[in-house]
Amino acid sequence: MDLTVLWAFLIAFAVFAYVVMDGFDLGIGILFPRFAPGEERDQAMNAIAPVWDGNETWLVLGGGGLMAAFPLAYAVILPATYPLIVAMLLGLVFRGVAFEFRWRDPAHRKYWDFAFFAGSLIAALAQGMTLGALLQGIEIEGRAYAGSWWDWLSPYTLLTGVGVVAGYALLGACWLVWKTSGSAQGHAYRLAVRAAIATLVLLGAVSLYTPFLDAQYFQRWFTMPSFFIASQVPLLTAITAFLLFRSLAKRREAAPFFLALALFLLGMAGLGISMWPYVVPDTLTIWDAAAPERSQVFMLIGIAITLPLILAYTGWAYWVFRGKVGTEGYH
Repeated sequence: MDLTVLWAFLIAFAVFAYVVMDGFDLGIGILFPRFAPGEERDQAMNAIAPVWDGNETWLVLGGGGLMAAFPLAYAVILPATYPLIVAMLLGLVFRGVAFEFRWRDPAHRKYWDFAFFAGSLIAALAQGMTLGALLQGIEIEGRAYAGSWWDWLSPYTLLTGVGVVAGYALLGACWLVWKTSGSAQGHAYRLAVRAAIATLVLLGAVSLYTPFLDAQYFQRWFTMPSFFIASQVPLLTAITAFLLFRSLAKRREAAPFFLALALFLLGMAGLGISMWPYVVPDTLTIWDAAAPERSQVFMLIGIAITLPLILAYTGWAYWVFRGKVGTEGYH
């Protein structure tokens, strides 16, 4: 364990926190057209109204941390995925504007609802494709990106993109199961089952595809002794999936959401098994891409102050707005 490893885990934590917290509200946006206009959509929107903008703090922390702690990786990954990053940011902008204006401009609410759905879908798809572009490899010459504008586009990145969309839809449906009541909750249960099936199918497809992208991935998953460690991930995924479907069948409210989060955590563990210790697979390790030690120490002091504050106000916000939601808009 050294400073570079510590920073790698801090950024991984920020990314996972973003997936956990912004994933479910993106998922609600993805599922939004499936809910009936009126009470169902109002409940869905109110389920995330108090927390959605604060959730994106973790995206800033992850991206800013990558730039500061691993500047070379940042300088390589962004040019390789510029179209996806721009699409993601535009999607988040459209989603945020639509979220505010659907309450203030009821005459055009159907258009704002569509913008909320489209922005959420584009942002989720772009995030998944960015992950796929990173896993399939980035062409580097010297210390700079050497690929083309379209290297990020491939069948594999489309698969990972759709997989993230399905996973976010699962998180969103499970969050609504927990936070809503009446017809909206019943609809959320049905959507959660369908999203869980889609997520597991796509997760399986990505898991089977990934080892054949690179010999390193295949070695990590199918050679001894790493096989004994790696094989626990799909085993735990199968157990978690069984518990998820069981909790949905028994009409549990909170358990499905936490089990869906467990699926994402296991997916991130699988990602770590495949990539570690590379930040750009087969090219840049975390130590190759790291900032100087003095810079890491200086930033660590800052994160030691800000991270507890972020965790505290996030926890407080979720505690204050705990419980079921109604249909009255937040203004």
